[in-house]
Amino acid sequence: MKPDATSRGQAILAELTADGGAALTESLDAIAPDFSRHVVDFAFGEICARPGLDLRTRELLTVAALTALGTAAPQLEFHIRAAERSGCTRREIVEAIVQMAVYAGFPAALNGLAAARLAFAPAKETAVATARRTLWPTD
Repeated sequence: MKPDATSRGQAILAELTADGGAALTESLDAIAPDFSRHVVDFAFGEICARPGLDLRTRELLTVAALTALGTAAPQLEFHIRAAERSGCTRREIVEAIVQMAVYAGFPAALNGLAAARLAFAPAKETAVATARRTLWPTD
């Protein structure tokens, strides 16, 4: 990827996370450094940086998509926090998740609401621990 994609990706992660994305990239660098660069450069530096949608809208769409997938609870929790940091209210986030019950089923929406409950809870672990749990869930 282009160096400017890296800079854009890092800037977007800085907006979305309290640690500038350090926990995410550190946890990935430990096992798959190339994949870490792809996440920063492509997902955040190329896709999230595209014109046409603001970051707030992109994060709300990401919450909806991850809810519908139903297989990415740790990533959903990450993006729920990112949606809050980008300006979404908790009510908007919950409504986006509830809306997915119509299209993805009640189990997906229930799991999404469980992820929201965790994301909205006061922080009890470090950012690195959160990223590790995101990559390697224990339950």
